[in-house]
Amino acid sequence: MRKSLIVIYTAIALDAVGVGLIFPILPSLLQEVTHAENVAAYIGVMTALYAAMQFIFAPVLGSLSDRLGRRPVLLVSLAGATINYLFLAVAPSLWMLVLGRAIAGVTSANASVAAAYITDVSPAQTRARRFGLLNAMFGMGFIVGPVLGGALGDTWLRLPFMAAAVLNGGNLLLAFFALPESRMPTRERIDLAALNPLRPLRWAFSMKSLLPVILIFFLFSAIGEAYGVCWALWCGDTFHWNGLWIGLSLGAFGVCQTLAQAFLPGPAVKLLGERAAVTTGIAAVCAALVVMAFATQGWMIFAIMPVFALGGIGVPALQSLATRQVEESLQGQFQGVLASVVSLASIAAPLGFSSFYFVVREQWPGAVWLLAVAIYAIAIPIVLGLQLEKAEASA
Repeated sequence: MRKSLIVIYTAIALDAVGVGLIFPILPSLLQEVTHAENVAAYIGVMTALYAAMQFIFAPVLGSLSDRLGRRPVLLVSLAGATINYLFLAVAPSLWMLVLGRAIAGVTSANASVAAAYITDVSPAQTRARRFGLLNAMFGMGFIVGPVLGGALGDTWLRLPFMAAAVLNGGNLLLAFFALPESRMPTRERIDLAALNPLRPLRWAFSMKSLLPVILIFFLFSAIGEAYGVCWALWCGDTFHWNGLWIGLSLGAFGVCQTLAQAFLPGPAVKLLGERAAVTTGIAAVCAALVVMAFATQGWMIFAIMPVFALGGIGVPALQSLATRQVEESLQGQFQGVLASVVSLASIAAPLGFSSFYFVVREQWPGAVWLLAVAIYAIAIPIVLGLQLEKAEASA
């Protein structure tokens, strides 16, 4: 049991490493293959494509694992990731990089299968702790990924992909020899209608009272995509950082966010209440974004990280506030809706932020962070308008 959980946690950590390692090197890699100076639009397309593949294939892989078993789906996914990273390491042209990134999105959609595996092998009283560890492993991978990608990319732009291929190949062998099947496959026919990733949204849009909280989650998730799309470009354009420093800054950002979300939300909600904790988080992030927009020295970014960390109290408090909007019997369905909304934001936002950065890059790259502030400004009155009657009635 313990060995199988280690394999699952390792797979998720490596998925996160694979997501993170490309951020510091993607601008330079795209400049190499496209011979274009301003590659913001290309980054937006590749990021959106990756998210779209995850959005489409997460329910597919989950359903296949129900019918065929968790183990074969995970093994195929790990094998696909290994081959894909080798493919990206040698891809000489843009269309091959785009194809490789699309395949990476498909193979990284195995998070739903990993979650199902943990559910299979965990009694109810240990699931929360094990899912918490799963999220922690993803966070660790996302911290390590940018630092590793930046350091290796300064040596050779394709070296991070070679490293990812070796790591995934090792994990494939570990899973092949050490990962048992967690459930008896059903072999039932797959309900094709259930694979529609937009299906959960039909129910949500039929309940107008849920639209405000759905919109807030969409806006918050959209803003989060700005960092992945624009951070490396902005650091290079503003501070002339190499891949290592870009990776270190992303790693520091990940550490601050992880620590903040682990330790601050509970005390903040107890002290301020859910709604005030959300608005306080928004205020902290907006303050940091304004500093970033006008920053002229690289040390300012590391100095502002603790303020960014205070923003980490916002999303957990929002998640708690959101649960007050539906009855207990509908919580599972509602969480599925929010997951779909986050995925849609991950597809649409990279295209919007990359297009904006393409326009402002020559005059003022930092203006992209003011766009994020403007989106937060739209979210604040919606947050303030959320109803708390359900919470008060149950108190």
